[in-house]
Amino acid sequence: MSADMDENVLELQGVVMTFGGLMALSDLDFKVRRGMIKAIIGPNGAGKTTLFNVITGSFPPTQGTVTFNGRPIQHLKAHKIADRGISRTFQTVELFGNMTVLENVMLGCYTRIRTSFIASGFVLPQARRKEKQIRENALKILKFIGLAHKFKDPADTLPLGEQKLLEIGRALASEPELICLDEPAAGLNETETYVASSLIKAINAKGTTVLLVEHDMKVVMNISDEILVLNYGQKIAEGLPEEIRNSPRVIEAYLGAEA
Repeated sequence: MSADMDENVLELQGVVMTFGGLMALSDLDFKVRRGMIKAIIGPNGAGKTTLFNVITGSFPPTQGTVTFNGRPIQHLKAHKIADRGISRTFQTVELFGNMTVLENVMLGCYTRIRTSFIASGFVLPQARRKEKQIRENALKILKFIGLAHKFKDPADTLPLGEQKLLEIGRALASEPELICLDEPAAGLNETETYVASSLIKAINAKGTTVLLVEHDMKVVMNISDEILVLNYGQKIAEGLPEEIRNSPRVIEAYLGAEA
């Protein structure tokens, strides 16, 4: 947990998301304080990924407001929301497999590229300086996530655990204030899960707020400051890890024998 958590970086009020006759999110309210790790849990179909899609601009909510740093963003396209300082990863790793590890992270810097198209097209000094800066930043990120030694490797040659780390690294390349991680431990073995969890804590320790969707309850309980529980698109509980672990309603809906 980072030190300053006295204000909300993200707030949702009355968010509804419907697809035809299906209500994926129902009158959802919650806040994420700056500097925290907040986990979102719930059974399959609870609306967790839909919530991420709404927050990051994949589609606007049917109703309600999404506020980031005090400004409404629910009307913005995904790239505009990324410009504001929100990045994300996906359940299924989405890397450019034929590109190198370094190139994948460099692509994540696009929201900070300010060199004009003309300068880039003619390879002017401004564009060359920008490319050098992006490369240096990408190498720093690879060192931070533990993949600097594989910077020349094609991304699709990495094992799943390292691909997950690389996708997190690419999300970090835009220097987000809030990073949304969608099941970063899914499909990982115990060692890979430990590495991913340690990286998430290190990201948070550097000041980035983390919103996390995860099914691995050991990960959730070990690294989260607060937990939001969804079921059928509704919030059924919210609180500290121990409060959630001991909530009869949560146990009935989701945790069961995992609690």
